Amino acid sequence: MSRAFTKEDDSLEAPIIPPRPALPPGTPNYVTPQGLEQLRAELATLEAQRTQVEANRENEADRTRQLTVLNAQLGALNQRIATAKLVDPTTQPTDEVRFGATVTLHTHSGGKPGQERRFTIVGVDEASVADGKVAFIAPIARAVVGIHLGKTVTLRLGPKEEVVEVTSIAY
Repeated sequence: MSRAFTKEDDSLEAPIIPPRPALPPGTPNYVTPQGLEQLRAELATLEAQRTQVEANRENEADRTRQLTVLNAQLGALNQRIATAKLVDPTTQPTDEVRFGATVTLHTHSGGKPGQERRFTIVGVDEASVADGKVAFIAPIARAVVGIHLGKTVTLRLGPKEEVVEVTSIAY
């Protein structure tokens, strides 16, 4: 193998810090009670990892790199927690889509008529498409926030438009 493809010492390379989910500048960091608990649980996990890494003195270069990454992650997470604006979904109006709502949409035209979509509008850190949780800054969430039960709205999903009705709102 050529020496061009080997690394003699990669300890001088800056570590890659995974970013937190994007929150547009000036946008409040809304969180549900569950979202805030998830952030606090993540904080506890990262702090435990940092304690473990600090105690490990086997490879100083790896230790330094890991601590750099963990400290950056902890800094970003502490900032998120400090700016969190807790919204209790149970205080939201039951006939209007707001933050924390689990919404069911029924397609009337465009797309597949009769199709139903169900998702919960949550904070950016707790969003998970696989779990049916959509960030409040996502286009579909922004399109339905403020819509009342039984009303229709036109969604732009890529190049297509769909007319959907809000058939259910739960908190």
